[in-house]
Amino acid sequence: MAVSDNRRVIAVADPAALAKAAAERLLTMIAANAGRVAICLAGGSSPKQLYQLLATEAYRTRIPWDRVHWFIGDERFVPAGDPLNNMGVARRTLLDRFAPEANIHPIATDTSDPDQAARRYERELQSFYGTDVLDPAKPLFDTVLLGVGPDGHTASLFPGYPAIEETGRWVVGVPKAHVEPFVPRVTLTLPALDSCHEMLFEAAGSEKRAILTRLLAGENLPANRARAMGETVWLVDRAALPENFRGE
Repeated sequence: MAVSDNRRVIAVADPAALAKAAAERLLTMIAANAGRVAICLAGGSSPKQLYQLLATEAYRTRIPWDRVHWFIGDERFVPAGDPLNNMGVARRTLLDRFAPEANIHPIATDTSDPDQAARRYERELQSFYGTDVLDPAKPLFDTVLLGVGPDGHTASLFPGYPAIEETGRWVVGVPKAHVEPFVPRVTLTLPALDSCHEMLFEAAGSEKRAILTRLLAGENLPANRARAMGETVWLVDRAALPENFRGE
């Protein structure tokens, strides 16, 4: 079912089916680009099952690892080896096993503060992109993976926080999180996240149903403000899907 504009909601049976659907969409986007591919990964627990699936032989053999670059949409300002580190989860589960080191682009957290880390990552993104001005005709990413928090945040763009209104910067520091874990963050802003061919949200479990009910009703929350240049797809399992909303 189409919700509005370029957003689709696709209902799947369970988290395993969700991970498979996400993997297939990701591989389709990679196959559509014969050149250098840029994937922006999600933090939190939502994508872990996807990463595990991509590491299996059936999927990893379909990824042209030498030309796919892996970025992260937000990072908790903790050491790289900390279990809370978002890119650390992706690296341990998938990337360190198969991706060339030069193609992995974490947000450095060994700096003095989140703002410094944000400036450094912004420079890295701009160097990769080739300019410091985003062009609507040239998306930064092929695919952006995102999740949604209980307050409607996505990446580390929290309701009512200044970062959600940022229009100039690509990456900003967030001094304090709105939800656990209460550690500072570094996050891509909406202009950077939206600069993609496809944006893919994952939401699973009954604990997501309340916030999805609000989002699908059109409430002005960060996860509703993130929209791809191309298509924005929400993959939602049956446990998270609000009553009377069927999806595709």
